[in-house]
Amino acid sequence: MSKSKRILHIDLDAFFCAVEEQRDPSLKGKPFAVGGSPEKRGVVASCSYPARKFGVHSAMPMARAVQLCPPLIIVRSHYQAYREASKKVMDLLKQLTPQIEQISIDEAFIDISQIPETSDRIASNLQSKIGSKLGLPCSIGIAANMLVAKMATNYGKYRIRDSDLPPNAIHIVPSGMEISFLAPLPVHALWGVGPKTATRLAEMKIEKIGDLAKVPQGILIEHFGKMGYVLAQRAQGIDERSITTEHVAKSVSQERTFAKDIREKDPLLETIQSLSDHLSRRLTKKHVQGTTIKIKLRWPDFTTITRQVTLNQPTNNGQKIYDTAKKLFLAEWNPGQAVRLIGVGVTGLGPEQLYLWDYQYRKLDLEAEKRLNTAIVNLREKFGDDALQWGEKFKKD
Repeated sequence: MSKSKRILHIDLDAFFCAVEEQRDPSLKGKPFAVGGSPEKRGVVASCSYPARKFGVHSAMPMARAVQLCPPLIIVRSHYQAYREASKKVMDLLKQLTPQIEQISIDEAFIDISQIPETSDRIASNLQSKIGSKLGLPCSIGIAANMLVAKMATNYGKYRIRDSDLPPNAIHIVPSGMEISFLAPLPVHALWGVGPKTATRLAEMKIEKIGDLAKVPQGILIEHFGKMGYVLAQRAQGIDERSITTEHVAKSVSQERTFAKDIREKDPLLETIQSLSDHLSRRLTKKHVQGTTIKIKLRWPDFTTITRQVTLNQPTNNGQKIYDTAKKLFLAEWNPGQAVRLIGVGVTGLGPEQLYLWDYQYRKLDLEAEKRLNTAIVNLREKFGDDALQWGEKFKKD
């Protein structure tokens, strides 16, 4: 890795909660969570630091969060406000350098290699500016690559985890110190190591990243396949990736969790139709198509499965997405089987292509299909999803 390369990772602390505190200052210092209703199977999207002391965390069922923290205040999500605040942060980062890769609504990498100031000055000035101008707390990590920079941020936040206040942490790993920084950390802290991988590593008596770094690469590949090579590289603090300023989405998906388990076929298919139409609108607006359609199903016991199929030709047509997702669903679902969640996704995205489409007894060239699809999208946006329905929906299955 380059000795002169410096990557800054920034993570907005409890971002949704910070924005909600701006909307309602009375929330400051109180245990609250942003997310859905516990009665409707809502989940915690974000939670304040006082709530975290009770064991509440993101992605937890809201009903469980209320059990752990009886005084918990539940706040409905305001995603438009989060998007606006995120844009202000990213605009401020661009004043520092255009070499920015935003990886989520509240997280980004910045290549600061060409900035003459010291790393600690850059970090403290940036943190102060975001706090004073936007009123948002953030934590920052700086290292010679993206992997270690992100882990530096996480490490800094972990060290200040017991406060009722946001960590506002800054941690810098000097170039050449990557291995010594990573070695004492638990393997589950390594970016990309999930619970299953961590469990398998524990079975191999590998608990620290330093232990992982000592395992021959060949043995890791034998146990984990291609992921073994990745683990070997990351345990050594090696990451050759560069900042990507243009991020192109490779997939889109939409899912719905039901307030009550659904067993009837018609409402389940209607949900798949609605999700498919929504994805079609998103793809059409971006002038992209996908080659692979997939579904996600979750049963009442939280068992989750995904199935997918690759098409002969890419599409962004809502009816084609629905037809394919429907077949995948019916191949897995048994009549009367309860469903907790359904998701539909399209992957392998690329620009719209020129091809002929065989569409129930007639062919439409790309331009005609695009006009039809765009007209449907526009009508549904103006008059609602029920403004137009495909005739097949009313046929008996």
